[in-house]
Amino acid sequence: MKLAKVIGNVVSSIKTDSHRNMKLMVVSPVDQNYQPIGNSFVAVDGSQAGIGDIVLVIEEGGSARQVLGKSDAAVDAVIVGIIDELVE
Repeated sequence: MKLAKVIGNVVSSIKTDSHRNMKLMVVSPVDQNYQPIGNSFVAVDGSQAGIGDIVLVIEEGGSARQVLGKSDAAVDAVIVGIIDELVE
């Protein structure tokens, strides 16, 4: 799992069957200080996240599909939570 910041939405008029009715978001990995640390990627939104939110992302296909309850979905990453704050 990793922290990421939602930086955009993906708009697509044509999707595979496994992506229908799923909201796709562009996320950028961040460290514990919310500083960017890697390349952005697309994740399925499982938590009603919005642009600017800091989120928790599972970036492993089997786990992502299990969270969504779709064992046959072509999904590598899913947003599983919105972070309110990090406490040390």
